[in-house]
Amino acid sequence: MAPTPERFAKIMRVLSHRQPTLTVLMDEVNKPHNLSAIIRTCDAVGVLEAHAVPPSLGKSAGSLASFEGHTYEATSGSAHKWVPVQRHASGLEAVRALQEQGFQVLATHLSQRSVDYREADYTRPTCVLLGAEKFGVGDEAAEAADGNIIIPMFGMVQSLNVSVAAATILFEAQRQRLAAGMYAAPQLAPEALARLAFEWAYPDLAPGYRERGEAYPALDEHGQIVG
Repeated sequence: MAPTPERFAKIMRVLSHRQPTLTVLMDEVNKPHNLSAIIRTCDAVGVLEAHAVPPSLGKSAGSLASFEGHTYEATSGSAHKWVPVQRHASGLEAVRALQEQGFQVLATHLSQRSVDYREADYTRPTCVLLGAEKFGVGDEAAEAADGNIIIPMFGMVQSLNVSVAAATILFEAQRQRLAAGMYAAPQLAPEALARLAFEWAYPDLAPGYRERGEAYPALDEHGQIVG
């Protein structure tokens, strides 16, 4: 079914604000409600794609299933439809892969080189690396990261819930990017924007085109298939 003009206008508005150079890497985050909250925040600030390392059995056997197919998708409500999550075998592998793509990786990790999260430049291609609450970011991944950031704390507790920390940092990234005008014009290449517009507008049709190896048809300004 074709989207209504209003629905298609919203899809195009959201895609025009997507930030392909801003992402998160969840390193063995092991609670479904935290996964859900982080992905919802990603959608809210315009993250195009998130990354995750599934939790190991030693950390949380029950939550490992949350990374498998539908069960994982269900934890993030409807947000998973708009922010796909790419899985990685390990934190270190993921950090290196993202760095090869040109991202600076900033780990939420207390170390001698840690700086206030607000001091980082989020207008650069940036990945925020987050760890599970009890375990934090893995040492190898934290050391391989380009920088370590912290949220200053003045209370009795030593850290925030990981989803709250993610939201705090990502909205600082949004603030900096808004000030730099990075939401004023589409950051996606025209071809990528058109591809995602079709996939979001026609989620039932898109898989068939991919399976047949066919290009998506063009859409007019109202989201109707041309031709």
